[in-house]
Amino acid sequence: MSKRILVILGHPSRNSFCAALSDSYITSAREQGHDVCLLELGNLAFDPILHDGYQQVQPLEPDLLHAQQLISWAEHLVFVFPVWWGGIPALLKGFFDRVLLPGFAFKYRSGSPFPAQLLKGRSADLLVSMDTPPWYYRWIYRMPALQQMRRTTLGFCGIKAKKTLTFGPIISSTDQQRETWLQQARTLARRY
Repeated sequence: MSKRILVILGHPSRNSFCAALSDSYITSAREQGHDVCLLELGNLAFDPILHDGYQQVQPLEPDLLHAQQLISWAEHLVFVFPVWWGGIPALLKGFFDRVLLPGFAFKYRSGSPFPAQLLKGRSADLLVSMDTPPWYYRWIYRMPALQQMRRTTLGFCGIKAKKTLTFGPIISSTDQQRETWLQQARTLARRY
């Protein structure tokens, strides 16, 4: 059964291992007959700063309106990003601040501390590169970026995180290791 998949490249550069991961995933997903779109955050024109929080409406730029349309269209999302300083890149965080707005991604309800999850029914996978060994990031640092993505960002909006693949350390990896990781991304895309 064919799915509508949106791949969001959260690395600002096309010349990155994250871009190679997204390309590998997309190729494999299309070979399986899925309808796949790529959203490269590094190519979008938008102000990543939510200047007044939610106190005033900050009009969305055309690229962000299009991103919301793609998120609404998608049944499955794939976020491909590096871990920098233990967290997600500023560009990806700014994208979430501007796009996952009340009324689109969630809605506060009177009398309830928990909002309605307006993106419920969608699933997501995370493909994450890092220079820290993944075991160290998991057991010593406790995976702050992955916890944020799975629980307090995607989960808050109703998107169910399914699979997370971590790749690293990138900085000392060999071509053979990188090819193994790209194959893992291709294999993940075949699951759907």
